[in-house]
Amino acid sequence: MDWEQVFATRQSRMKASEIRELLKLLDQPDIISFAGGIPDPALFPKEAFADAFADLFSGLQAEQALQYSVSEGYLPLRDWIAGQMRDIGIDCTTDNILITSGSQQALDYLGKLFLSPGDTALVGWPTYMGALGAFNAYEPSYDRLDPASNRSAADYVASAEDAGGEVKFAYTSSDFANPTGITLDERARNALLDLAESLDIPVIEDAAYQGLRYDGEAVPPILALDIQRSGGIENTRTIYCGSFSKTLAPGLRVGWAVAAKPVIQRLVLIKQAADLHSSTLNQIAIHRVAKDGFADQVAKLRDVYSSRRDNMLAALEREMPEGVTWTRPEGGMFVWITLPAHIDGATLLAQSLETERVAFVPGRAFFADGSNGNTIRLSFSCARPPEINEGIARLGRLIRSVA
Repeated sequence: MDWEQVFATRQSRMKASEIRELLKLLDQPDIISFAGGIPDPALFPKEAFADAFADLFSGLQAEQALQYSVSEGYLPLRDWIAGQMRDIGIDCTTDNILITSGSQQALDYLGKLFLSPGDTALVGWPTYMGALGAFNAYEPSYDRLDPASNRSAADYVASAEDAGGEVKFAYTSSDFANPTGITLDERARNALLDLAESLDIPVIEDAAYQGLRYDGEAVPPILALDIQRSGGIENTRTIYCGSFSKTLAPGLRVGWAVAAKPVIQRLVLIKQAADLHSSTLNQIAIHRVAKDGFADQVAKLRDVYSSRRDNMLAALEREMPEGVTWTRPEGGMFVWITLPAHIDGATLLAQSLETERVAFVPGRAFFADGSNGNTIRLSFSCARPPEINEGIARLGRLIRSVA
C-alpha cells in the first residue's frame, strides 16, 4: 500500500525535531553536549518522588491514583497551582486551570482550538521550535511578531488575508525564551497586549522557564498585566501555559493552562476527545512533592544553573573570535549565538561532531521561514564547568578555523 496517498495533507507539515534527534547523541560518552534544553537529571528530587509514590501506594489513595479521573485535572493540584499563580499576580480559581500532559500538549490543543488551514499565527523570529511543531499540524501561515516594529494592525491583517486566512493568535515565550534566553520587559509585554487588542486576538504566553530567574527584577506575567488592564481573569485574552518539566520532573509530563473559563471549557472538550485526562498517578505525585518542597527545589536549581550560565558566558568571552555575538540571559537554560553571516549553523554542527565532538542546535529550525542559518543555540543546564570550559574552547577553535 502507498501510505503517502492516504495520509492527511497536514502530515506534510510535521517534521522531526532536531532536538529530539540530537538527544540521541547523549548516549555517546565522548560528546560534550550543549544541545538538549533539558534539566540536569542529577538535580531531580528523586527521594521526594520515591517517598511520594511509596506513601501513595501504601494508603487508600492508591485506588484513586490508578483510576480514571476528571479531564480538568486533580483538584488538590489545581488548588496548589492557583495559589502559585496568585503569588505572581494571576488571580484565578481552579476553574481557570486545566492540567495537561506537559505544556507541549497545551500548545497542541491551542493550535487545534484556534487555527484553521491558512490562518496566521504571530510568532517570534526565532521562536520555540516545539511550538512550530505543535501548530504546523493545523496548517497555518506565520508572521513575525514584533510589537516594537510599529507595524499596524491593518498590516498584519492584510498579510494574513494574502496568506488565505485571519490572524488568530500571538505566541510568545516571555521569560528566558527558548531559544534566545531573552526576557520581554514590561514595556514589551504591554506593547504585545496593545497589538493583541488592536487585532482582537488571544495571546499565548509560554511560561515554561518562568521560575528559573537568576538575577534581575522579576517581570509580571503577561496574564497578570492583562488582569490589571481588564479587571479580572474572565475579561482577559491571555492564555498562560506552565510546566513542572523544568523544575520537578519532565518524565511525569505534567503541565497546566490558565485562562478565562470559556477557553478552559473548550480545552477540556479537546482533552476529553484526545486522552480523557492526564495521568492521575503522576498528578498526585507531583502535588505531594510540590506542596512540600517546590520552593526549596527551585532554589537549588537556581543556584546550580546560574553558576553554569556564568561559567558559559565567561568561557564565551575568552574563546569566541571577533564577529561572534551572544545573549546574556537572566535565567532559563539557553545562550543564543549569532555567527558571522557566511557560517551556517548546520554545517558547523556536522564539522563539530566530526572533529571537535561538541553538540549544539543549529538555529535555522527556530525560524518559521527557515532563515538565519548563521545562528546556534547552546544549553548550559546539563554541562559541568569542566565540560563547559573544554566544549566552548573547542567550539571557539572550530569557528576561528572557518571564520
